Amino acid sequence: MAVVKIIELIGTSSKSSDDAVQQALKEAQSSLRNIKAVDLVSTGLRGENLSEWRAHVRVAFLIDRVNE
Repeated sequence: MAVVKIIELIGTSSKSSDDAVQQALKEAQSSLRNIKAVDLVSTGLRGENLSEWRAHVRVAFLIDRVNE
């Protein structure tokens, strides 16, 4: 039986909201296997001059079972 875990991440970028999503996914891929979905929850601008894009994403991945 497959079990999926969902985590929430926030990616940032000075370029665009799409790049902020890609940055979050890139970070997730560096430590997670079996990523099955990335859902965009929200985007926004932050920072002193509103120059930093942020993307709040949910990443779904399969849980690996440890053999007993």
